[in-house]
Amino acid sequence: MSVKIRLARAGAKKRPFYRIVAADSRSPRDGRFLEKLGTYDPLLPGDSDKRVVLNEERIRHWLGHGAQVTDRVARFLDRAGILPGATRMRGTGKRAAEIAKKKAEAAAASA
Repeated sequence: MSVKIRLARAGAKKRPFYRIVAADSRSPRDGRFLEKLGTYDPLLPGDSDKRVVLNEERIRHWLGHGAQVTDRVARFLDRAGILPGATRMRGTGKRAAEIAKKKAEAAAASA
């Protein structure tokens, strides 16, 4: 069984609210899940403490057991310091290569 840590949508129409869950990769997006690991409310301001709520202990447990994270959840975990460097770049084209080059130059300049 392949476990993914991903978002499951809840809330009303045009009022999204997401649960961060550990689920079997074959189960539907909003369907059965193994455990609720946190929440994400995109309608709250970006600096709000309740915008992203994570159960760090349980997330580390699932990561230790080989769970994979989706791109969006990886960004949350990277920002929270649970999984540093997990943010993946989108695309592999020319633009992505330019962005990677600029980041490398900035890192070299700051070092």
